[in-house]
Amino acid sequence: MHDTVPKILVLGVGNILYTDEGVGVRAVEALLRDYRFSDNVTLMDGGTLGMRLMDPIMQCEKLIVIDAVLGGDEPGSVYLLTGDDLRKSLAFKNSMHQSDLVDTLICCGLAGSRPEAVVVGVEPFDYQTMAVDITPQMAEKMPVIFEVALEEIKKAGGDYEPLSPDGDGA
Repeated sequence: MHDTVPKILVLGVGNILYTDEGVGVRAVEALLRDYRFSDNVTLMDGGTLGMRLMDPIMQCEKLIVIDAVLGGDEPGSVYLLTGDDLRKSLAFKNSMHQSDLVDTLICCGLAGSRPEAVVVGVEPFDYQTMAVDITPQMAEKMPVIFEVALEEIKKAGGDYEPLSPDGDGA
């Protein structure tokens, strides 16, 4: 028996030690704090885990990645990337920490389960300074990142509701 509700994984990736490179992780943390999601939606801090993300990726039908993206536009520009454009994402480039996520997705496909993937990305203001907080300019862009990510969750068949400040549904 196959569920008609797709399993959706929202994966925040990046290195939180380098300012805006950690925007994906920080976005997922804030979404978990501020929203309640339907049972078919899982939010996860993917950090810089690379190939170690294969298992959770293979268990979803739709993968939504939130990450810093080098797309060449102004810092703070928000992108929606699919297909060949995925390599613009910092997590989808070869890095010193792990294999890139394109290779991870290819391996998932070879293992028999590659989900449809989209990246909600934002052009970083600073991704080279070592600091655990995103830049103030990036923090100002978070509502736009949330709006795009939440729309992708809806399009994929998920649902959400904002939490009130005391942690209950609005």
